[in-house]
Amino acid sequence: MAVKPGDFLLVNYTLKVKESGETVDTTFDSVAKDAHIHREDSTFGPKFIILGEGWLPKGLEESLVGLDPGTNKTVELSPEKGFGNRDPGKMRLVPLRRFRDKEYPTPGQQVEFDGRPAVVRAVGAGRVQVDYNHPLAGRTLVYDVSIDKVLENENEKILSLIALRIPEVPKEKFALKKHQTDLTIEVPEEAFYLSGLQVAKKAVTSDLQKFFPDIDTVAFQEVFKRSEPKPELPATAAKPADVSPEKEEKAEAPMSAPKKPRSPAKKKEASTKKPSTSTSRKRAKMGSENQR
Repeated sequence: MAVKPGDFLLVNYTLKVKESGETVDTTFDSVAKDAHIHREDSTFGPKFIILGEGWLPKGLEESLVGLDPGTNKTVELSPEKGFGNRDPGKMRLVPLRRFRDKEYPTPGQQVEFDGRPAVVRAVGAGRVQVDYNHPLAGRTLVYDVSIDKVLENENEKILSLIALRIPEVPKEKFALKKHQTDLTIEVPEEAFYLSGLQVAKKAVTSDLQKFFPDIDTVAFQEVFKRSEPKPELPATAAKPADVSPEKEEKAEAPMSAPKKPRSPAKKKEASTKKPSTSTSRKRAKMGSENQR
């Protein structure tokens, strides 16, 4: 079935710059690795669009109208049909001190400045040249594109719109409940504390009311569940140690009163010998001889 404006689509593509042949964007993980543009924080896979909403370059969307799902097509877009011609008026010189709270700028670096994406073109003495033109402005683009799937199921369409605004959480974790014109979206716990969640909710509500005229009210439900405590493991009885029969008998025999320990034997004190009279007399005699 040929696609038409307003269809919800999943699209695969690889984008090259004609002038250089360089691959600059793709939905395929393997192609990104081969082209050295793979990033760990990027999510690869078919891109969700609503045909005619301008989520892809105008010339590319026009080429998809009437295309059958699964058909591959190569589309060449001039700058006017792609991201426009370069506008010199979008170049700015800003003081280097404005980057003090940011990473030190280098030529070719993509930055967000004054709330808008920009590219650093040059860094001079105290000044930085910032380019607010799209990085692919003025380039001729070549897309290899195919339509992976046309979304028909309403819940699948709604979840795809939610994932567009809240990409950090897998869309399958959101639960939907619809009653007549009221839609309730149960928000998973992973999304409770995301930065900018309230802004994302407002954007989701605007999208749903724009593309689903039968939805009047959108409610977001956040349920905080009690965490169940882990059951305590029963204490295991200590296994008695194996006792030999001999030891077992000794253990069963009544214990006699402990013997009083003997006091350590006292060493005989060396008795002081009385000097013999003969010796003393001899010494005296010797003394008397000296006196002579």
